Amino acid sequence: MSSVRTMLIAAMAAFLLNACAGAGTGGRLLQTGHAEQKLSSGVKYYEEGDYKSSAEALQNALDAGLKNKSDQVSAHKYLAFIHCVSKREKQCRDAFRNALQIDPGFELKTEEAGHPVWGPVFRSVKALSTN
Repeated sequence: MSSVRTMLIAAMAAFLLNACAGAGTGGRLLQTGHAEQKLSSGVKYYEEGDYKSSAEALQNALDAGLKNKSDQVSAHKYLAFIHCVSKREKQCRDAFRNALQIDPGFELKTEEAGHPVWGPVFRSVKALSTN
């Protein structure tokens, strides 16, 4: 009898926790977790050189509503990198511009800033955003 009671209490606790997690958020809590997973997948694909899958996952992360501004900036940064190496300079500039709109103080890491393809593009977009 006590094992049935324990199982019932555990089931009710799980139900209540699940209900509280989504209360008043319209399910955004789950979407935020989903968005962060997509961001992580997008970065992983990028590091593996699978730019098509990376761009798709990064855009899906943004569309799913990344909560943290630093995550949003990161997604735009990697999208910019992908566009730049794919010779889509306009989209590269737009992605850097989006990152800078979210965080005007955003800077590339030293090793990223020296990249011959996206480094100059970033610097020109950054210079325009500070004027």
